[in-house]
Amino acid sequence: MDHRIDIGWTACEGDGLCAELLPDHVTLDEWGYPLVDSTPVPARTVKRARRAAADCPALAIKLTARAVP
Repeated sequence: MDHRIDIGWTACEGDGLCAELLPDHVTLDEWGYPLVDSTPVPARTVKRARRAAADCPALAIKLTARAVP
């Protein structure tokens, strides 16, 4: 299973909490909106990514699981 971070751009308010909780995967642009790398989230980070999704004030972060072929 491959986990990736997705951002709901219409919901995102640029609070920056995602970058604080997942600094290896999320950086902020000059306006404070997240820039997400396209690499899979390692298994050791999935729990933190779930927390970031749950703690997002706008609920704009989604952790999606995709089957690896």
